[in-house]
Amino acid sequence: MNVLYFAWVRERIGHPMEEVESEAETVGDLVAELRAREDRYEAAFADVSALRVAVDQKLTDFDAPLKGAREVAFFPPMTGG
Repeated sequence: MNVLYFAWVRERIGHPMEEVESEAETVGDLVAELRAREDRYEAAFADVSALRVAVDQKLTDFDAPLKGAREVAFFPPMTGG
């Protein structure tokens, strides 16, 4: 699946997108796999309460299933002004 990173998540990881082979059943499982990769992922996902997630362009929670998902995107909450 394609994993997309936006704003400071992208800055900490160092790239905007990557293709990930994963056995994760949920978004939370995927985050755990990514955090185990290396320090930059650990830093990006240290506080998931500061992140939002979308699976196949639909906002969801970290307990959302990934079966059949083609895209997961991580980004900070949007603010308006």
